This record gives sequence, C-alpha cells and structure tokens, in this order.
Amino acid sequence: MAITSSAKKAMRASARKHVFNLRRKNALTDTTKSLTKALAAKDVAGAEKLLPAAYQAIDKAMKRGVIKSNTADRKKARLAAAIKRAQA
Repeated sequence: MAITSSAKKAMRASARKHVFNLRRKNALTDTTKSLTKALAAKDVAGAEKLLPAAYQAIDKAMKRGVIKSNTADRKKARLAAAIKRAQA
C-alpha cells in the first residue's frame, strides 16, 4: 500500500488511466470482432464499412500506448488481408 502522499497520488492517477486504457482496449476488440463476424457471415460490404472504424480504434490505442506500433500495423494489415481474401 502507498505510504507517501506522492505515491497515493500516483495510484489515483494510475487508476484513472487504467479506466481509459480499458475503454480503448474494449473499443479495439469490439470493432475488430464485429468486422471478423461480418466476414464470417460473408458480408464483405458490411466489413468494408467497418474497416475505417477498426482502423480508428487501432490507431487510438496505439497513440495512447495501449498497444505498440508494430502490433497496430500487424492488426491493420491482417484485417485488410482478410477483407481482400473474402472479396476474391
């Protein structure tokens, strides 16, 4: 448990940041899951409409440090490749 006042303040700040990070991570997983479900249901047009929202969630998570840059790039590339495969 934190003893000094600065450590207590750091714990409060960390708890606030944790909420924001969880929110970004949940948005990331929700958008990618909805896109993959659309692809599984053979709804390529719907998946293409969800792609910008997924990119936005991935970029926001990367910007805030929830995921790393290479991870974000890999996720975006795999989503785009999945849509391309579904179109073919």
